[in-house]
Amino acid sequence: MRPISSLNFDVIVMGAGAAGLMCAIEAGKRGRRVALLDSAEQAGKKILISGGGRCNFTNIHCRPQNFLSSNPHFAKSALARYTPQDFLEMVERHGISYHEKKLGQLFCDRSAREILDMLLDEATAGGARLYPGAKLHELDHKTGFTLDTNLGQFHADALVIATGGLSIPKMGATGIGYEIARKFGIGLIETRPALVPFVLSRGDQEYYCDLAGVAADVVISSGEQSFEERILITHRGLSGPAALQISSYWEPGQKVYLDLAPGREVMRSLLENKGVRNQAAARAALRSALPARLADRILQLANPESWDNARLHEFERILHAWPLIPETTEGYAKAEVTAGGIDTDELSAKTMQSRVSGLFFIGEVVDVTGQLGGFNFQWAWASGAAAGRAV
Repeated sequence: MRPISSLNFDVIVMGAGAAGLMCAIEAGKRGRRVALLDSAEQAGKKILISGGGRCNFTNIHCRPQNFLSSNPHFAKSALARYTPQDFLEMVERHGISYHEKKLGQLFCDRSAREILDMLLDEATAGGARLYPGAKLHELDHKTGFTLDTNLGQFHADALVIATGGLSIPKMGATGIGYEIARKFGIGLIETRPALVPFVLSRGDQEYYCDLAGVAADVVISSGEQSFEERILITHRGLSGPAALQISSYWEPGQKVYLDLAPGREVMRSLLENKGVRNQAAARAALRSALPARLADRILQLANPESWDNARLHEFERILHAWPLIPETTEGYAKAEVTAGGIDTDELSAKTMQSRVSGLFFIGEVVDVTGQLGGFNFQWAWASGAAAGRAV
């Protein structure tokens, strides 16, 4: 795009991702003149790769409890005023077919491109002007906000920061939203990768990582939080929905515990059998609950000295609280989202406006992080709509 001179708008939205696009849509409905700036040449890049390319665009069971924040009550207002059904109405109006995969997770039948095209169409229909490839050089705040960019100078009375977090830097993620917050003296909650695979300790890697590719349904726990989901062993540690879910709550140094056979008494057949009690019988029982290679490894590592009732009961207990020690995570490079961010104490829960008049923060840049399953998109829609209705 050729550089422009100075342009005046009512609202400048930095970031043409999920939250930024929704903000532009809602502001446009109110007749606001919106400039939608994005540093990437393609708007909505994370939308396109989400859900394996089919975009898990919301969750019909969305509740405040599905979100992690230093203030667990902050998200309630925005989520109540823009619900999954509100987004579904737009999806259905555009004729996009979708399906529920599991646990309320809604995906496009065809492609995530349909969701992005819908949002772009709605934004431009409301008069928003998109400026891809816009690099911020300087931000000035005197009378309103003035942004000097490689495309020229933009001015508006309201500025909405929808620049996302630090996750997936190869997609263009930067910390510019946090830098802007610091410029205005707005507080931050320390950020960390979330919804991210674990890297196990060297010892645990030696025990398990030759089983890379093996998956099992487990209950995974850390601290007081637990999830019943599928775990996947990788060449460095643990992935799959179970690991990603608990990673948002895990703290360095904590163990994670796996219930390897949720709701089952694996050794019951041996306890009730007055006949053969040996390694082969235990292996058969364990293989009925777990993939064979994982069952054999668990049996090898537990290595009960005998198969009397006491040892069987102890082995059963261990199967439901199998400990593992993550050394770290795969970091922002593999994280789906960033936890932490703009301190919600600095924002209005109703409008997303900060204590700096006219300055708003929405989406992933805010200290509100959803669980896996469409919740982070719903936060993007809800927080974007809240700001768009207020600017």
